[in-house]
Amino acid sequence: MTSQTEPLKAEQPLSAVTVDILVEAGGWPISAVLEPVAAAAVDATMAELQLSDQPTELSLVFTDDAAVALLNGQWRGKQGATNVLSFPGAGGDSDGRLPRLLGDIILAYQTISREADLEDKPFEHHLCHLIVHGLLHLLGYDHATGSEAEVMEATERRVLARLAIPDPYA
Repeated sequence: MTSQTEPLKAEQPLSAVTVDILVEAGGWPISAVLEPVAAAAVDATMAELQLSDQPTELSLVFTDDAAVALLNGQWRGKQGATNVLSFPGAGGDSDGRLPRLLGDIILAYQTISREADLEDKPFEHHLCHLIVHGLLHLLGYDHATGSEAEVMEATERRVLARLAIPDPYA
């Protein structure tokens, strides 16, 4: 893990998202580190998208590369681990409200740790970025095309700026 930073805090009021955290495997830090990073990422994302008042649930699974590689192969047909996977829950209501269960975000410790080290970023900043990235996928964002990627990356930058995290794409 790279240098420890101060716990991240969202500038906006807490969102109405209930976040369930499961540390399944890997060398993850203790929940006292994971919980504030997760809360800051979720709160800042929901505030930026003006969804803070919509109640929903989100599951974060902190696991290892082996588990993510299995899921990546099974659900995406791709070999090997990736840093984050998102699995949406049931669709939203017809009135545009978020679903009761937004979905699951699965994070791979070894890949995230390695990327943070290679990019000389604080581990917590990179983890926060990937939670934001995964959450945006659950909210319908994608980066399959150039124009989609531009919109998603711009949104990620705005969310992370709320948390004083430097542009991850700079």
